[in-house]
Amino acid sequence: MSLTDRDQGAASVPATPPAGGRRTGPTVADVVRAVTAGPLPVRITGYDGSAVGPSDAGITLAIRSERGLSYLLTAPGDLGMARAYVGGDLALQGVHPGDPYEALRVLKDELRLRPPSLAEGLALVRGLGWERLLPPPAPPQEAQPRWKRVMNGLRHSRVRDSTAISHHYDVSNAFYEKVLGPSMTYTCAVFRSPDDTLEQAQAAKYDLVAGKLALKQGMRLLDVGCGWGGMVRHAAREYGVKALGVTLSKAQAQWAQAAIEREGLSELAEVRHLDYRDAPAEQFDAISSIGLTEHIGVRNYPAYFGALRDRLRSGGRLLNHCITRADNRAPHRSGAFIDRYVFPDGELAGSGRLISEIHDAGLEVHHEENLRQHYALTLAAWCRNLVQHWDFCVSEVGAGTARVWGLYMAGSRMAFERNGIQLHQVLATHNGPDGVNGYPLRPDWLP
Repeated sequence: MSLTDRDQGAASVPATPPAGGRRTGPTVADVVRAVTAGPLPVRITGYDGSAVGPSDAGITLAIRSERGLSYLLTAPGDLGMARAYVGGDLALQGVHPGDPYEALRVLKDELRLRPPSLAEGLALVRGLGWERLLPPPAPPQEAQPRWKRVMNGLRHSRVRDSTAISHHYDVSNAFYEKVLGPSMTYTCAVFRSPDDTLEQAQAAKYDLVAGKLALKQGMRLLDVGCGWGGMVRHAAREYGVKALGVTLSKAQAQWAQAAIEREGLSELAEVRHLDYRDAPAEQFDAISSIGLTEHIGVRNYPAYFGALRDRLRSGGRLLNHCITRADNRAPHRSGAFIDRYVFPDGELAGSGRLISEIHDAGLEVHHEENLRQHYALTLAAWCRNLVQHWDFCVSEVGAGTARVWGLYMAGSRMAFERNGIQLHQVLATHNGPDGVNGYPLRPDWLP
């Protein structure tokens, strides 16, 4: 099926030259040949009727308009591809838009790109017209570039963080219900077996966090960046814990509080629309941070872990669950597609940096584990949900946004599978005088 079968407002340029017309200058196929080397693993077709690559390829990339070609030429790499794809000017055939994993795999593994020579480049541009180098307006799903975001405040200021969170999470609760499933949990699940359902795996993740934190009835839990309140509700329902969650997304807070009331958990659970920096300055028995660290900025790690330490009683435990780089040398900032379309201002560090910052904040790390493979399985399950509910999701958020999510989740799955990124849980305690932390000689939770 085509990624643009249900597009509305996609560029309407004929796939073949007008009757009686005659091509002048290079074709789309000529451009493709100039920037690739070796045999093509896919077929590529142009709005001008030209084509290159095997006719029996399982996957076809269709450049459907001059605007799409301009996107590709003016922003080489993943950003230009994303703009053309999200805008409906680049279509993929042979994969479902909710899960283009196989197309991404083939392109990454088998497509060989090469920079054209200066003479080739000049000849192509002259033939196509210099107007092809004028960047078209970006699709509406794209966030502003980093340098323009300063209008919303400095990076990771309260206002700018709120804007970034809203861009990603305040899309549509109904959309997330279909993609994430009944748990409404947008973080890595824990699979005992690849055959586990997504709901089983998400419940296992919450039980793992609860076990590491040694949650017991009557304890007080603070969950920062709580999303739709999954951990808060699980802790209250399954462990009798009095749990408070805070999130910067107003839509998440409203959904979570309604779910708490619907499940009869109001006496134990609460979710507030708050920045983690504004969480009550009280002493909690345990703190969980599941998927927030990616948003706060690496330079803010000291203040972040310091704020959590100050809210954790002596002997209390902290569980930090976040995506990390595969090493400590990689750049912290995300690539162009993720930054513009998924997580504006998001930053990742290696697990070594993360653990060092937790120690330096005055906490003692006792355990860490990498759940990288689990996140790949989680993303595959979310893509299956998006495929299953594609028509509803498109009606809810539009074809462009739905395509963003399919592309983002399939690409992230590949990154986790290939150790491009990881997911680490780090367990630490806030020690009392003389190093007393209440932590047993051996873990009191099941791995």
